[in-house]
Amino acid sequence: MTPPPEPDTPVLCRSCLHIFEGGARKCPNCGKPRLVSHPELLTLKIAHLDCDAFYASIEKRDNPELASKPLIIGGGDQRGVVSTCCYIARMSGVRSAMPMYQARKLCPDAVVLHPNMKLYAQVGHQVRAMMQDLTPLVEPLSIDEAFMDFTGTERLHGAPAAALLADLAGRVEREVGISVSIGLAPNKFLAKLASDMDKPRGFTVIGETDAKSILAELPISRIYGVGAKSAERLRRDGLTQISQLQTMEEATLARRYGETGLRLWRLSRGIDTRKVEPRQPVKSVSSERTLDRDLADYDQLEQRLWALSENVSEDLKRKGLAGLTVTLKLKTSMHRIITRSRTLDGPTQLAATLFEVGQQLLKPLTDGTPYRLIGIGMSHFRPLQEADQPDLIEPGRTRRQQAEAAMDALRGKYGKAAIVKGRGFDPAKDASPAKKSKD
Repeated sequence: MTPPPEPDTPVLCRSCLHIFEGGARKCPNCGKPRLVSHPELLTLKIAHLDCDAFYASIEKRDNPELASKPLIIGGGDQRGVVSTCCYIARMSGVRSAMPMYQARKLCPDAVVLHPNMKLYAQVGHQVRAMMQDLTPLVEPLSIDEAFMDFTGTERLHGAPAAALLADLAGRVEREVGISVSIGLAPNKFLAKLASDMDKPRGFTVIGETDAKSILAELPISRIYGVGAKSAERLRRDGLTQISQLQTMEEATLARRYGETGLRLWRLSRGIDTRKVEPRQPVKSVSSERTLDRDLADYDQLEQRLWALSENVSEDLKRKGLAGLTVTLKLKTSMHRIITRSRTLDGPTQLAATLFEVGQQLLKPLTDGTPYRLIGIGMSHFRPLQEADQPDLIEPGRTRRQQAEAAMDALRGKYGKAAIVKGRGFDPAKDASPAKKSKD
């Protein structure tokens, strides 16, 4: 049994919002046991709210017969992927971004539904409006999660951030019909980490005094932005736990991993100076082309795919975005739309990476079917500073990033037509090829 909080530790009852000092396992006001306590509970201002199994929770809310069943949301065919799943399905090992055929093997009794993005967006906006009622400093990360900064709100609302958040979680359950998990901390990195520690319906607090010790118990993969490839690179170097990073000198990590090493040094100690920046999130960036004639040949479709990848990359860079999920779109001659998606280990804005993933998605679909449209897009955006990490991924990605940066600089100075990469160069369509430079 968890011991009661120390006598002088602030405690908040999540049921009735009563605040008292520790020493009891139940609220002295309402008798409920849903308590959260921490020495810094009443002074922390940065929070992360994450809706629990968002898509699946909405479907179960609207379809009570699904309440006790494992539920998977995503592409229904064998080549689709899992968008999300309920906690019952997760007990069988199903995870987001998992291929659907694998999810069905793990959980053969699961109900599979296609996502209803219009409905999910409506619910997401409803929750976000409730957040903005408490503070104008709301930074959405996606449709179902956001950071909040409660600096200066205590005088306005007459309550500390912790109480406002507990009340918000209760309101979302009563008025929206889904649950949320909350992390409260001194900065964004720790708040997001905390919100994932006790799902569903969690409320976790990490303070400045205990951040380092909590982090020390976690694997390096729990550092936000460290994907599978990055973790594998670190593992090959003998680094698997955050506690190991905490014993290393900043100069050592910088020398070994460059700017990424400096980031790892800071985050392993719970240091994050990013501000909560309100903005309306861009859901996706894409580019598509209706073909002059139907095409079934892979090489011809691939050539169009490269140009579209460059368009998307240019748009991402202009908007300062980097995404995790690449989606290929095709429309057959019979106007049937086919989409395939893949979620990356880390966010990117590189045309070369978009194109590489697009190739992998395109190849299985070039089976002789004629297509009249091809497109590619990027979604599930993440902070730009986490994109295309140069030292924790294969050296080829670093070279691609440097090459694209050089091309971007030339295009910015001389215009978009000043330089064209090899795949985009088609002398048959250019009467004066000398005007363009091949990379």
